[in-house]
Amino acid sequence: MEATLAAPAAVRAKFDTLPVYYLLFFMSGFPALLYQIVWQRALFTLYGVNIESVTMIVTVFMLGLGLGSLAGGWLSARKGIRLLLAFGMIEFSVGLFGAASLGIFHRVGAWTAGGSTTATGVATFLLLLVPTMLMGSTLPLLVEHFVRRSSNVGESVGLLYSVNTLGSGVACFLAAIVLMRVLGEAGSVRLAACFNLFVGTAALLLHANSATQRPIAKPEETVTHQQTIPFWIGMILAGVTGFIALAYEIVWYRLYTFASGGTAACFAKLLAFYLFGIAYGSFAVRDACRKKLGNDVKRTLGVSSTVVLLGAVAAYLLGPVLGLWVVHFNYELSYIFVFIAAALLGSAFPLFAHAAIDPAKDSGKSISFLYVSNIVGSTLGSFLVGFVILDYWSTRATSVVLLLMGLVVAAVLAWLAGEKAPKALFFVGAAACVGLAVGSGPVYHGIYERLLTKALYNRGLQFSDVVENRSGVIAVLQEKTGPGQTTSTVYSGGVYDGRFNTDLIHDSNGLFRAFAVSGMHPLPKHVLMIGLASGSWAQVIANDKDVEDETIVEINPGYLPLIGKQPEVESLLRNPKVHIVIDDGRRWLVAHPERHFDFILMNTSFNWRANMTNLLSHEFMELLRAHLNRSGIAYYNSTWSEEVLATGATAFPYALRVANFLAVSDSPFTLDNNRWRAELSSYAIDGKPVFNLADPDQRAHLDSILQTVAQVDDPKGQLESRDSLLRRLEHARLITDDNMGTEWQ
Repeated sequence: MEATLAAPAAVRAKFDTLPVYYLLFFMSGFPALLYQIVWQRALFTLYGVNIESVTMIVTVFMLGLGLGSLAGGWLSARKGIRLLLAFGMIEFSVGLFGAASLGIFHRVGAWTAGGSTTATGVATFLLLLVPTMLMGSTLPLLVEHFVRRSSNVGESVGLLYSVNTLGSGVACFLAAIVLMRVLGEAGSVRLAACFNLFVGTAALLLHANSATQRPIAKPEETVTHQQTIPFWIGMILAGVTGFIALAYEIVWYRLYTFASGGTAACFAKLLAFYLFGIAYGSFAVRDACRKKLGNDVKRTLGVSSTVVLLGAVAAYLLGPVLGLWVVHFNYELSYIFVFIAAALLGSAFPLFAHAAIDPAKDSGKSISFLYVSNIVGSTLGSFLVGFVILDYWSTRATSVVLLLMGLVVAAVLAWLAGEKAPKALFFVGAAACVGLAVGSGPVYHGIYERLLTKALYNRGLQFSDVVENRSGVIAVLQEKTGPGQTTSTVYSGGVYDGRFNTDLIHDSNGLFRAFAVSGMHPLPKHVLMIGLASGSWAQVIANDKDVEDETIVEINPGYLPLIGKQPEVESLLRNPKVHIVIDDGRRWLVAHPERHFDFILMNTSFNWRANMTNLLSHEFMELLRAHLNRSGIAYYNSTWSEEVLATGATAFPYALRVANFLAVSDSPFTLDNNRWRAELSSYAIDGKPVFNLADPDQRAHLDSILQTVAQVDDPKGQLESRDSLLRRLEHARLITDDNMGTEWQ
C-alpha cells in the first residue's frame, strides 16, 4: 500500500520543482511585453503618435504595473492566501482580456478619438488599468512563494526578475524579427493570450498538486531575522536607479532612431537587448546573493555601489560609442553595448531588495513596495526626460546630468557600505565620471553626423543646424553645389526629409510634383497639408493664386525656427492664408470631422518607417475620403512602395501616379497639360515669377517639364493610370492598420 501511494507522490514532487516555476514565469513575461508593443501601437493609431499621446500611453502602462505590484503585495500578505491559485487566476484573466483587447480598444477609441490630451489620458487609463494591474501583481506573489522555500530575498528576486525579464526580452526580439511581420497586431495578441492561458492552466495544476502536500511554512516560522537597511532608503534607491535606467533608455532610443532612420523594429530590438541585459544582471546577482553576500548587508551595499557606478559610465558612453561604431560597422551590432549597460543598472534592483527586505517578514508585500518605487522612478524618468527635459536640453546635456545622478547614488551606497565599500575602485570611477562630464563636448561632438552616414563623417561635413526637442532630432546640411550656389538638405530622425528649394528651374527635390497640384484640380480653394518639413512644398501651395486657405498639420514644431532662417520659405510663417497646427495628422482629422478640403497633400516619409502605416493604410484612406469635398483629391508620397500604390488605387475609384506620388479621388480627374501650362506660366513665389517666359532657356525648361508627364501608362514613366497600376500590382498586399504595411519588413 505504501509503494502504491509513493509513486504518485514522487511524480507530484518531480512536477513541483523550481525549474517548472522558472519556466512558467519566463512564459508569463513573454506575453506581457508582446501586449505592450501591440497595445501601444494600437493606441497610437487611435490617439496619434504626437509626443503627448505617446507619453500618456507609456505612463499609464507603467502606472498600472505599479498599482498592480501594490495589489499583489497586499494579496500575498493575506492569511490563508493560495499563492499559486491567485497567480493562475491572474494569468487566466490577462489571457481572456488580451484575446478581446483589440476589439475593446477600437470600440472605445472610436468613441473617444480626437479628444483632448486629458480625455485621451482618462480613456487610456481605463483601458489599460485592469490588465496592467493584473500583470504587475504576479511578481510579489511568486517572490513570497519562493522566499518561503529559499529564505533568501536576493536570490528569489534576482532569479524571478531574471527569468521574467528574459521572457519579455525574447518577446521583443521575436516581435521585431518575425511576429509583427507575420502575425500582425491581431495575431500577435492571440499568441500572447495563448501563453497566458497555458501559464494559468499550469499554475492551477501546480496548486492542485501542492494542495495534497504539506503547506510551505511562512519565513517567520522557520527563518531568523537578518540585518537590513531602513526600508525607506531601499525604496528611494530603487526609485532613483529606475529613473536613471529608463531616462537613459529614452536617450538611447533617440540615438538609435537617428541611426536606423526610425525603423519600427528599432525600438523592439533596443528594448529586447535592454531586457536581456537586465535579465542577465539579475541572474548574476542571484548567484552572488546565494553564494557570497549572504546576510552581509554592508557588503551588499558595496557591490551595489560598484554596479551603479559602472552602469552609469557605460550608459553615458553608449551614445559616443554608437556614433563611432556606425562609422566602422553595422549599427545593429552595437546592441551589445545596450546589453552591458542594462546588465549593470538592472542588477541594482535585486541587490537593493536583498539589502532592504528581511526574509522573515512578508517578503511579497515588501517587494511590492520596492517594485512600485522602481516603477514610479522609471515612469518619471521616461516622462520627464522624454516629455520635458529633451525639449530644453540636448542629448549631451541630458546624458551628463544622468551620469552625475548615477555618481551620487553610487556615493550614497558607498557611504552606507562603510568599510565594505571598494574605495579605490569608487574613487577611480568617480574621477572618470567627473572627467567625462567636463569633457562631454569633445566626447559627443559630431555624434549626429556619425550616426547619419559614414560618408558624411569621412567627408568632414557638419550640420549647419541641429534642432533637438521632445519630438525628435532635425538636422540641416548645407553644401556647395556650384559657384555661389548652395543647397540645404533637411534630415529628420536620420532620414532625408526634403530641401529648402522653391525654384522649379533648379529643381533639386522633385518640386514639379508640388506644382502639379495646379494641373490636377481646377480650383483648389481649401487645402490641407499633412507634414511641413522644410516648408518648400507648403510655400508652393500657398502661392497658388486659386488657394484661399492652407491648413498645415505638423507633428514636430522644430521645423518652424529652421523655416524662419531660410529666405526661400520664411514668408510662409507670415502668410495670412496659412494656418499651422502642431498635432498628429491622423489624430487631427479624427478630431475635426467637420473640416472638408478640395485638396489634401501629404509629402509623407518612407513607407518603412515606424508608424507610417497610420497615414497609408486602407483605414486611413477611408478617413481621407470623409474629409474630401466633392471632386476633392488626396495626393501623397508612395516612396515607390507597391503596397502603398496598390492600397490607394484599390480604395478609390480614380487614381493617377505622378512620379512616386499617388493622386486619388472619388471623381474623375487628370493632369491637364493645357491647364498646367497656363498655371505654370503665371505662377509666382512671393511675387517672383517661376518662369521668365522672355528667356528662351526657361521656356524650353517649361516645355521639358510638361513633356515628362505627357505619356501615360508607362510603369517607368512619370504618369500611370489606375487601370495600369491595378494590373501591375494585382498581387501586392494591401496595407491595413493590423498588418502595418512594410514597417516590420
